[in-house]
Amino acid sequence: MRKLFRTLAMSAAVSVLALSASMSSVYAADDKKADAAKAEAKPAEAKKEMTGKELAFDRGLGNCLACHMIAGGELPGNIGPPLIAMKARFPDKAKLKAQIADARVANPNTIMIPFGPMGILTDAELDRVVDFIHEL
Repeated sequence: MRKLFRTLAMSAAVSVLALSASMSSVYAADDKKADAAKAEAKPAEAKKEMTGKELAFDRGLGNCLACHMIAGGELPGNIGPPLIAMKARFPDKAKLKAQIADARVANPNTIMIPFGPMGILTDAELDRVVDFIHEL
């Protein structure tokens, strides 16, 4: 019985590999077309600068909403403090930028992601996020 099971498993694995190999060759031309279209679209996308709000709300970049409540944001997190009255909490924008860039400096036990040192946000993007957060 075990031998039969092994034989069936091996034949299924070989069939899957053969199928995936043939599928990739069938769609190779389509993949090349898609890659060319992406390459043409990138320069247009690269020209558009995201605003601070877009960066803060973007799930792949700032992702502030994962942990903080922000006015206008959908599905906010509750791990971090709500981002309200930020001018009163951080009158100096440089301190706010330092906090967002690397909160570990002020609090080594923080769970906030170090957006600057980890290269998640560039310096220019950090500036735009700080401008947006500071206005809340």
